[in-house]
Amino acid sequence: MRLLKELMRVATQHRAFYCYVLLSVWIFLLIAGMYRYMGNVESTPGGGSVFGPSSSGTVSSLGGDSLPSSTAQRFAKYRERCAPLAQLQRLDDGGILEGWKLQGVLLVIRHGDRGPISHVRSAGINCGVSGGSDNLVNRYRSFLYNSSSSASGSNHMYWNKVGPFHGFPLLPATERGCPLGQLTYKGISQLLHVGDIMHQVYAHPLSLLLKPNPNRASVETTPHTLLNSDEVVVFTTRYRRTFQSALAMLFTLLPADKWLALNVRESHSMAFCFGECSCPQSALLRKRLEAMGDKQLLKRGDVLDVMQWIGGTILQHTPNGISNPFEVVDALLTVLCHDATLPCRRKKALSTPKPIRKNSNQELVDVINIDQDETAANLMQEAQTQVEPDSPEVENGNPSVQADEAQEGCVEPSHVDTLMSFADELSQRSAGHSYYKLSGLLRSYGMIRHIVSYMLKMISGDRTKFVLYSGHDCTMQYLTAALGIITSQGQTIAYASRLAFEVYRSEAHTDYYFRVVYNGKDVTQQIDFCEGGKSLRVTRDSRGNKADLCPIENIIRFLHEDYFSPLNATNFKEACGAVNPPKTGEF
Repeated sequence: MRLLKELMRVATQHRAFYCYVLLSVWIFLLIAGMYRYMGNVESTPGGGSVFGPSSSGTVSSLGGDSLPSSTAQRFAKYRERCAPLAQLQRLDDGGILEGWKLQGVLLVIRHGDRGPISHVRSAGINCGVSGGSDNLVNRYRSFLYNSSSSASGSNHMYWNKVGPFHGFPLLPATERGCPLGQLTYKGISQLLHVGDIMHQVYAHPLSLLLKPNPNRASVETTPHTLLNSDEVVVFTTRYRRTFQSALAMLFTLLPADKWLALNVRESHSMAFCFGECSCPQSALLRKRLEAMGDKQLLKRGDVLDVMQWIGGTILQHTPNGISNPFEVVDALLTVLCHDATLPCRRKKALSTPKPIRKNSNQELVDVINIDQDETAANLMQEAQTQVEPDSPEVENGNPSVQADEAQEGCVEPSHVDTLMSFADELSQRSAGHSYYKLSGLLRSYGMIRHIVSYMLKMISGDRTKFVLYSGHDCTMQYLTAALGIITSQGQTIAYASRLAFEVYRSEAHTDYYFRVVYNGKDVTQQIDFCEGGKSLRVTRDSRGNKADLCPIENIIRFLHEDYFSPLNATNFKEACGAVNPPKTGEF
């Protein structure tokens, strides 16, 4: 009884303490419940956003059910087109196949990471290499500073050889900047790493480090010695970003003095058409394909609203409204590719909107001067039925929306998801449409002829061992479309993408074959004239991995006999002069 009284006395003395503890526990549970509730609201479509549809899930942009996916996963998918260094890997790339001799390689690349095509609010975005931690960039920059061919003491060195690229800078002007339409230091880094992969794969099998000894029948290994000026052939369009990308890639592929002895040739067309360029039919097919995309966009009011919101937040100069979702996507990639914070905007006075009309020649001079990519994102509708072979085509004809500056807020992950998922699905559907392939056949005819001619040189004992085409996304779009190569990204071509044609000779029968590798993946079986039993499956390495080899005569026959069959024509002139393209359905 005495013990019970003592316990009651102690409890009475510490009553305030117990109340404090209970109150603390209650506040903690209340806060935890609020955070849980807020998390549920954010994961619900339409909830909690400053503007527009907000959804952390994956929305099928052209119709269909939604698929749950975290924002981080979605952003990782969008960043695939940015080509992070971890994505640049050696996979199915050949070089040494048991029983086969590598005769030569023809490599098509897209330039590396670049600044946006349109003026964007990019303050605080770092488009460089973080902390100077990339050893390849440091080695390349040091080599350029110390080489006798560079301007001593300059922060960006120049190509001093006579020709169309004389005076071109070899490095971006700033280390952290995102110059309009120009290569960034991140882009330099990407191509140096691609070149390093190509060195591992091809340098030894192609004997790029061997020098012939005139006094002996055999060859002796002499690293860093140039064989001759013909064995490595380089073509690039006359844009800084493609020129700088080509030289960066070749720096890590070749010995230093071989790199110094390079001669760079100009392609006057982004399609590398080499004379087979002018084709009104291809322009018409492109316009019809873009018109189908316009119809899909008009069906999506939520995408139009998000396009207006993001574009008005990121783009600096939109006097004629925001008409092209892919222009907004390109600007948004400046943020996503460089891990920058999603931007916000402050409220401005509402101005009277200007009437909007389609103008195929809108700001054409500015577009060309900033080295515009000829992409599905930036294709300008041709004012005439015929375009110049070296003119970038940029589309300004999508449904226009006037940017609304009267609101304030931030671009949210849900907005990014809405716009990017629409762009991705439209890219997939466009790539699967027959017009895409037909247009690709017409635009890439000259390039495929050029590639086949170099294949024949390689198998006939010519000294050429490596041919590089440094181009744009449209270069690879045309080529992959013509060959029937379909990727998971549709018509989207990531920065620093590569498409390799590897030419082999059988050591047993002296037969010649080739294989096609896209970003490290063997796609030979996707090509119509190489699929199934038309190719030879061989052992690629000691682990039993296989490779598909397609006979050289298959691509020669395709080029001379079957190339224009899908267009109901027999030659390039006839196919390009057709009055009406083949009729086909919508997406």
